[in-house]
Amino acid sequence: MTRHFNFCAGPAALPTAVLERARDEMLDYHGRGLSVMEMSHRSPEYVAIAEKAEADLRELLAIPANYRVLFTQGGASQQFAAVPYNLLGEGGRPSFVDTGIWSRKAIKEARHLFGEVDLAASSEENGHTAVPRPEAIRLAEDSAYLHYTANETIGGLAFDYLPEALRPDGREVPLVGDMSSTILSGPLDVSRFGVIYAGAQKNIGPAGLVVVIVRDDLLDRARADMPTLFSYKELAAAGSMVNTPATYSWYLAGLVFEWLKDDIGGLSAMEAINARKAAKLYAAIDASGLYANPITPANRSRMNVPFVLADERLDAPFLAEAEAAGLLNLKGHRSVGGMRASLYNAVPEAAVDALIDFMTDFEQRRG
Repeated sequence: MTRHFNFCAGPAALPTAVLERARDEMLDYHGRGLSVMEMSHRSPEYVAIAEKAEADLRELLAIPANYRVLFTQGGASQQFAAVPYNLLGEGGRPSFVDTGIWSRKAIKEARHLFGEVDLAASSEENGHTAVPRPEAIRLAEDSAYLHYTANETIGGLAFDYLPEALRPDGREVPLVGDMSSTILSGPLDVSRFGVIYAGAQKNIGPAGLVVVIVRDDLLDRARADMPTLFSYKELAAAGSMVNTPATYSWYLAGLVFEWLKDDIGGLSAMEAINARKAAKLYAAIDASGLYANPITPANRSRMNVPFVLADERLDAPFLAEAEAAGLLNLKGHRSVGGMRASLYNAVPEAAVDALIDFMTDFEQRRG
């Protein structure tokens, strides 16, 4: 069997070591005679898996004791509704920074459910090629929290700073971060946030799981009309098991956390690898006469690198030849076209080297 290099934006590449261990434990988990997929989520064996996964995640991110870690379902898109349901019980409006498609989806959902929202800043004027600078973010007087998308996977636009969530009266409100495509790619100061949420299928594990990190004091801010399965307080009280959780995805996430700790050496080491991967690819794009990336350098994503070819008639042969060379899933999102190489944690540096070699050869032959 040959494994190719997978640049998919999600569901994304998983570490080979994790897949091999899951394979070895598939039919008989630690002598129990059954698969993790077949275990009761209430069994001592599975509870131990879940508790270790949380402990390892807490260690990796240095999560303070006054934060709860929830392993829930519904994709990060469900959190577009869950966040306002959990944080608007005391009134006020949600504030948003608009930086592209995913932040706009969060805005649309909050507006659909609860009416007027506050647009604290937007990158629309520059075509979403640079994030708003810190001084441009201005919250409304009745702001209940500030939501931002740390990395827009489609446009490849990433924040180079953590926003300040301050109302005009100087009162700090909770900062909410959609970290779906950046979590675990490097160290993060969790204490700066009220809520962090992340879909699993980028850097955590397979699709079907969402990790939510929420500060304790926010658990009592929910609206009374909230669905039970959206409730951070209910999930925290039940150990994320209000209903049957995504048990196998949770187990695989735990294996990824172990891989980050034991094989990679933690998030600082992971960040250094990710910085090298992205720097190599952007340097190759910038030195080229065929490829281009429109994002302001300070806001270029390390996780998702979109690029276009000078002649779009070359798009189809580029993708066909790349796939033949074992470089998979490079087609850009349908809304923007072009190409996109997603360089999540499990994409090895060798994959980036192979992609650059291919791009160079393709330009020499076709450019």
